[in-house]
Amino acid sequence: MNDMQSEGQMKDLVLEYELDAPPEKVWRAISIPAFREKWLPQGALADAEPVSSTPDEEIRYRMRDEEAPFLESTVTFRLRPNAVGGTVLSIIHVLEDARLERHAQTAANDGWPYLMRAA
Repeated sequence: MNDMQSEGQMKDLVLEYELDAPPEKVWRAISIPAFREKWLPQGALADAEPVSSTPDEEIRYRMRDEEAPFLESTVTFRLRPNAVGGTVLSIIHVLEDARLERHAQTAANDGWPYLMRAA
């Protein structure tokens, strides 16, 4: 069996950035709606309120595509200080739309025993 994922399977999108700003400033930019609106408009969010939040560490939002099929996902912003007084910002984008689960299929060669057809 091949360890590679099939084209239909999606992985989480994880991006990591080193920012010069201190964690407190980055936290304000991602958690205060007036600041967040400048780079992540409310129209891109399924709900303007965060799904969960751990102050100064992590915040999660639900997002919805603007175009059909309007898939929903969760984006998580994680902060941690770096060694020079800046911030390491991790952005984890996970496609979690329930409509994708019903289309998930196992491979035809998923390891089941071979069956022979009687003639």
